[in-house]
Amino acid sequence: MAQKLSAKTSGFATAFSALVQKGREEKLSVDGVVGDVLANVRARGDEAVLEYTARWDGLTLTAETIVFSRTEIEAAAMLCDAETLTALKSAAQRIRDYHERQLPKDEAYTDASGVRLGWRWTPVDSAGLYVPGGTAPLFSSVLMNAIPAKVAGVGRLVVTMPTPGGQANPLMLAACAIAGVDEVYRIGGAQAIGALAYGTKTIAPVDKIVGPGNAYVASAKKQVFGTVGIDMVAGPSEVTVVADSGNDPECIAADLLAQAEHDASSQSILITDDEAFADKVMAAVDSQLKTLPRGETAAKSWQNHGAVIVVGQLAEAAALINDIAPEHLELAIEDPDTLAGHVRHAGAIFLGRHSPEALGDYVAGPSHVLPTSGAARFSSGLGVLDFLKRTSLIGCGPEGLRAIGPGALAMARAESLDAHANSISLRLNSRRG
Repeated sequence: MAQKLSAKTSGFATAFSALVQKGREEKLSVDGVVGDVLANVRARGDEAVLEYTARWDGLTLTAETIVFSRTEIEAAAMLCDAETLTALKSAAQRIRDYHERQLPKDEAYTDASGVRLGWRWTPVDSAGLYVPGGTAPLFSSVLMNAIPAKVAGVGRLVVTMPTPGGQANPLMLAACAIAGVDEVYRIGGAQAIGALAYGTKTIAPVDKIVGPGNAYVASAKKQVFGTVGIDMVAGPSEVTVVADSGNDPECIAADLLAQAEHDASSQSILITDDEAFADKVMAAVDSQLKTLPRGETAAKSWQNHGAVIVVGQLAEAAALINDIAPEHLELAIEDPDTLAGHVRHAGAIFLGRHSPEALGDYVAGPSHVLPTSGAARFSSGLGVLDFLKRTSLIGCGPEGLRAIGPGALAMARAESLDAHANSISLRLNSRRG
C-alpha cells in the first residue's frame, strides 16, 4: 500500500520532503567494472565487444554477424502484426510532425556599430541510440529517439540493441526501418556504449549517444561524456497525477499503474482535494494489481515509492509539483490550463481528464524521453535541439573594429593578456584597409 499524506497535518512538510528526497535507484558500485569494460573496448575493439556479448548475452557473434543486415531489417515488417505496424507508422508521422516545428532558424544581422553578427545551426554528423533489452520490447523508444535526430538532419544514425540468446523482436527492427535508422547492431551493455564512443574496426564512432539503459549503461554514458555528447542519465520513470472527483477512480488508478509497471523503482503520486476520491483510487489500484500481468513489479513500485497526497485546494498542488519536478504530470481536472500556468518544473504536462500519460508514450507527438529524478528543474525532454549545434558568427570591417575594438583592448590590458591586446591594437593602428 502506498503512503497517504494529508497537507492538513502538522507533519506534512517533513513527510513530503522525505518523499521527494527519497532515492529510488538501487545504488550499485559499477563504475569500476564499467571503466574496465570501456578501457578494454577502447584497446581491443571488436574482440572485446564480442567477448562481453558472449559472456553476458549468451550470443556468439563475429565481426560480420554483429550487424543486422538490411534484408533482416526490411523483412522484420513481414513478421509484425498489421494493426501494430500501422500504429507504428502513424505514431512516427505524428512524432515527425511535432519535431519539425522545433527546427530553429539561422540569424544574421548588422548591429549599430557595423558589426556583422548571427548564428548558424548544424546537426551532429552521427548519433548512437541505445535501445535496452529489458523485460518489455520498447520499440516506441526507437521512434522517440531516432525521429528527432533525423528531423535535425543527423546523417548517420546507429542503434545498438542487445539480443540475449539471439532473439530480436521484429517490431524493434521495424521501428528502426520506419524511423530511418542507418545501422543496427546486436550488442548492448557498457560494451555497446564503448563501441559507439570509441569506435571499433566494425563500428565507426558517433558524436552523441542517446537512449536509456540500466546502471551499467548509465555509468558508461557518464564515463564517455566528453569523448562524445550524451542526452541525459535517466533514472526510474515517474508520474504525478492531479485529479479531482470528476474522474473515474478506475482511470486514475490505471494511470498510476501505467508508470508503476515499468520498474519496481518507478514512482506514481496522486494529488487530490477529495479524501473520499483518494480512497476510491487506492482501492482501485489494489483491485487492478490482482489482474495486471506485470502486477508484481507494479505492486513493489506502488508499495515502496507510491504516494497519495490530499490537499485542501487544488491550487496548493502547484508548489508540490514544482518541488517534485516530475517526469510526467497529469492534470486531470476541470481547468488544467490555469494550474499548468503555475507549474515551472515538469518534463511533460498532460492537460485534462482525457489526456492520459500513456498517449505521450506512443502517439501524441513529443518525445517520451524526459528528465527524471527532479532533473526537470534544469533540463528538458529529448528534442531536435539535442542533435543540433549553434555556431556564432562575428564579422568586423575597419569601421566596426574602430567602434568596438578600443573596449576590447582596454579589457585585454586590464586582464594582463598582452597578446590579446596586441591582436587588436595592431589592427587599430594598421594603415591597411
